[in-house]
Amino acid sequence: MKTNSLKYISFSLLFILVVACSTKKNSFVNRKWHNKNTKYNTLYNGDVALQLGINDLKSGYKDDFWQILPVERMQIVEETMLPGQKTKNQNFERAETKATKAIQKHSMNIDGKEKNPQMDEAHVLLGKSRYYDQRFIPALEAFNYILYKYANSDKIYEAKIWREKTNIRLENDALAVKNLKRLLKNNKIKPQVFADANAILSQAYINLEQKDSAIAPLKKALVSTKIKEEKARYHFILGQLYQSLQYKDSAYAEFQEIIEMKRKSPKQYVMQAHAKQSELVDQTQDTVVFLKKYAKLFKDRENRPHHDILNYQMAAFYDKLNKKEQAIKYYNKSLRSKSEDAYLQATTYKNLATIYFDKTKYLMAGQYYDSTLTRLVKKNREYFTIVKKRENLVDVIKYEGIVQHNDSILNIVALSENDRKSYFEDYIAKIKAKEEAKKLLEAKQKTANANSGIQDIDTGKNKPKSVPGEPSLMPPGVGFDSANDNAFYFYNPVTVNYGKVTFLKRWGKRTLNDNWRWSAQSSEIKNPEEVVANNTNTKPEEVSEKMKADFYLKQLPTSQKVLDSLARERNFANYQLGVIYKEKFKEYALSASKFETLLKNKPEERLVLPSMYNLYKIYEITNKTKAEVVKNQIITNYPNTRYAQILSGTIVEETAIAQTPEAVYKTIYKQFSDQEYVSVLETIEKSLAQFAGDDLIPKFELLKSSTIGKLKGVDEYKKSLNFVALNFPNTKEGKQAEDILKVSIPTLEQMTFKNDTLSKNWKILYKAGARDADDTKTLIEKINKYIKEKQYDTFSVSYDVYNETENFVVVHGIKSKEYSKFFVDILKETKDYKIVTPAQVISSENYSVIQVKKNYNQFLELK
Repeated sequence: MKTNSLKYISFSLLFILVVACSTKKNSFVNRKWHNKNTKYNTLYNGDVALQLGINDLKSGYKDDFWQILPVERMQIVEETMLPGQKTKNQNFERAETKATKAIQKHSMNIDGKEKNPQMDEAHVLLGKSRYYDQRFIPALEAFNYILYKYANSDKIYEAKIWREKTNIRLENDALAVKNLKRLLKNNKIKPQVFADANAILSQAYINLEQKDSAIAPLKKALVSTKIKEEKARYHFILGQLYQSLQYKDSAYAEFQEIIEMKRKSPKQYVMQAHAKQSELVDQTQDTVVFLKKYAKLFKDRENRPHHDILNYQMAAFYDKLNKKEQAIKYYNKSLRSKSEDAYLQATTYKNLATIYFDKTKYLMAGQYYDSTLTRLVKKNREYFTIVKKRENLVDVIKYEGIVQHNDSILNIVALSENDRKSYFEDYIAKIKAKEEAKKLLEAKQKTANANSGIQDIDTGKNKPKSVPGEPSLMPPGVGFDSANDNAFYFYNPVTVNYGKVTFLKRWGKRTLNDNWRWSAQSSEIKNPEEVVANNTNTKPEEVSEKMKADFYLKQLPTSQKVLDSLARERNFANYQLGVIYKEKFKEYALSASKFETLLKNKPEERLVLPSMYNLYKIYEITNKTKAEVVKNQIITNYPNTRYAQILSGTIVEETAIAQTPEAVYKTIYKQFSDQEYVSVLETIEKSLAQFAGDDLIPKFELLKSSTIGKLKGVDEYKKSLNFVALNFPNTKEGKQAEDILKVSIPTLEQMTFKNDTLSKNWKILYKAGARDADDTKTLIEKINKYIKEKQYDTFSVSYDVYNETENFVVVHGIKSKEYSKFFVDILKETKDYKIVTPAQVISSENYSVIQVKKNYNQFLELK
């Protein structure tokens, strides 16, 4: 009987369940069933997944305190997902799935009205999950659906706020401001919703660059919110807004509010508030107060994770006081602190680079600029500024290295034999003293470690990092050589050897297998130093040999040719450094010292006059008396040079050119291609006078050199190139001119007339006047007519400029000297042509010589 009762009960419950599952019947049971199932099952699980996803977002988000903080802590990823690609956070996908399931299975839309009161919650969850998944257009659709379909919902204000948050993410800030201002007129909004609406309105104003308008709504949000983290964040944003608007007192007060919140505020806001306050006031006016405050902050153990910020502020404080050594110390401490703020590290490196740059230690500055670039975003404008500064240092580092290296050799070679030997003996004595000091330090360190129970430093544990600019903290003998400061770790054999010894001491000999740390993989090594020594090329006898003066004396160059080459290279490097310090860095004293040193070292003739002229320009700024002396020397000793003409005022500006420098250059380059060399030179001279100081001047000068070469030959070409190379050494054109001088000019100078008996390429030269002259046109027409009639497809005719007054009409493509003479005779004797203009037959090789060296008359004499 009981069995039958249970069957009836089960059947009844099943019937009720089936009936209740229907979304088409508007009964009490159906409504309650779908309401409770939606709320406590589907939406509950969706809300849990959404909150997990939000927690993941916040934990992975890092604020950039160097910019005005966003109201909402959410990192926008610029990468767009492809169709079918999975979301980056599976929690949001799960939340969206649950929201969709609730809508599909539990919506009771009967007669155009929704009977399940949880559907607005489902659409809110759907919109939020899409919003946090950064699919903003689908999210906007979900929120708009709530406003359209559930106008009487208790979630209507929340939906409106989320719609405007989405509009802001879609950069519809003006629309968001309009809608939020209308929403905030309603007095029925709950305090937290009111706070969220004002915060979002403030963010919209910030995005629109209306910072003064952003302050009032953010203050309202600050008063209305009960969430401590939000209060601290809003205070910080207000401080940043006031700071950007130059309301320093108000900004300072906002940051002080955060500090006074103490543990109620996240620690990062408190520490950054201290840092911002340091930027707002001149701490150098009351150094005692600043030092006491930061001593207290350093003493607080809870601040240890933020020592990067504190050390940076201390460094900036000493930097303002112009106490550079103390600033360097604290900048380096900041770099050693474990910091996740890449921009803080970049700024620290940049400040260190600036300090060393100001000290004219450009090699060290270059290294710090390199470190700065590794921590900056490449799309950042500041990145390209640093790149430009670093590029400016490339040549300085290069030429300073040349000067230092060559000077050291030349100075030692200049010593007497006894003095050289004494020099190297002193050097060896210093090496030995350093080695003894290293051994003593190592022994003391091992003893101290043994007494304190600290593991030996050779294991590599707790070994401090080395920061450029401070004495190395690596064990003695390890680190970069002075000669190779910017080398990679594995380029330094000493460092590599140290690493091998350390590894062998700690791990023993290990085979190259997986799980190499397991003890079974090791084999005993009694003396790891010996193993490393066997793997290097340095033998014990070579090491002992280095402790003898003869080892170094033998390496000194003795050939006068080599010594002269070193001197020339050093002199040119000094010249380049003088120009760089003068033009790029405005270091006039340093530049003058380079030019003065150069002139004392008996430089090549080509360097003397440009160096004197540069000295004159520097002395014009720093010492008028010296400038007048140098000016008179140039005018007296080099009266026919361009420098003397500039200083004496004999170069007069011609009639002004109406076009821009770019247009002029384009025009004259076309003229150059058409061999209108005389016109090109005239226009260039006018342009150099009118456009002096323009960035295109080096291009004009290089084109002028090429034109002079075409008209006057290799000797004048060389002089003109030398002018470009020396006056614009750091431009592309100056470097190109220097390359031509080194590579092409020697080859051109060696060109001479050759025995042309075996040549298979010949030319016929007819002297001609101007290109537009009637005689020239007639001559070219007759030759072309003959070639066309005889169908000499390999023959061609050109008009070639020789110099300012002489030109050639040239017949090309003839294979033998005999046929060339026959061709001349035919054109001379044939009735229809009768070309009586004197012609010369010449091989292609010798024609190149006369065009390069302009020695046509010499060629005629040889014939």
